[in-house]
Amino acid sequence: MTTDTANNSADERQRCENRDRPLDNAHWADVLVQAMPYFKKWVGKVVVVKYGGNAMLNDELKAAVMKDLVLLNTIGVHVVLVHGGGPEINKMLDRVGKESKFVDGLRCTDADTMEIVEMVLSGKLNKEIVGMLLREGGKAVGLSGVDGGLIRAKKINNDKIDYGYTGEVTEVRPDIAASLLSQGFIPVISTVAVGEDGDTNRYNINADTAAAKIAVALHAEKFVQLTNVPGILRDTGDSSSLIARVSKAELEALVNDGIVAGGMIPKVECCITALAGGVERTHIIDGRVPHSLLIEMFSDRGIGTMIY
Repeated sequence: MTTDTANNSADERQRCENRDRPLDNAHWADVLVQAMPYFKKWVGKVVVVKYGGNAMLNDELKAAVMKDLVLLNTIGVHVVLVHGGGPEINKMLDRVGKESKFVDGLRCTDADTMEIVEMVLSGKLNKEIVGMLLREGGKAVGLSGVDGGLIRAKKINNDKIDYGYTGEVTEVRPDIAASLLSQGFIPVISTVAVGEDGDTNRYNINADTAAAKIAVALHAEKFVQLTNVPGILRDTGDSSSLIARVSKAELEALVNDGIVAGGMIPKVECCITALAGGVERTHIIDGRVPHSLLIEMFSDRGIGTMIY
């Protein structure tokens, strides 16, 4: 065994020992005292969580997210889970020999691809998530944007690019989700939308955008995006440069300075959409950190970036 291998093994043993070491009574009391005001604050409030990224691919992280959601639901927080599933859609398209085509970050969705999108999102993934929540002792119901006309959409109008059945949200009719929340259920929503009145087509919708608009329609207190990054970083190569809090007004300067760029721009835009619609707090947090949702909601530490 090399010295590096031995050191790595020793580090791993130490991490396991630290993880498994029980907190003493004083630490437990401190954790509970710190969390209690937050419990009171969020009971009865609507929190919309956009679920995707690594938190949706890693079994350990999936289990942690489900436990977090069930805890929130158990103490009386009205939690809504909105999910995408791009990697799973790509895998299924590969299996049937169909190319995944993207332009400017949006999937081009022809009729055959739309059929697979709906099958994967509303069938496979949605029901898997509901099943995991049930196994953790939660109450959950799976929906797509088609159910109850929850999400209405229209074809993206672009003279140069035909995105097919990739649509943009025109309206959210939240009655069915609100009814489930009032009965103590967690609505689990896949982002397949129905066309506007007179349009019988179904549309593939960007999950981040749909989640933000669902948060607005449900008058949510908080909108949280679980992502693959720590939050907004001043230096993308340095996780210690995390910007913990930023106002909507300050974001423009961050974009102009190139600090917010690339894939972070649409995530920030979704937060701005939610804020403009009346959601008081929006967050971009790291779904790769187990129980990051609970850390954000029930501790003084917080995690990720809050945009307010």
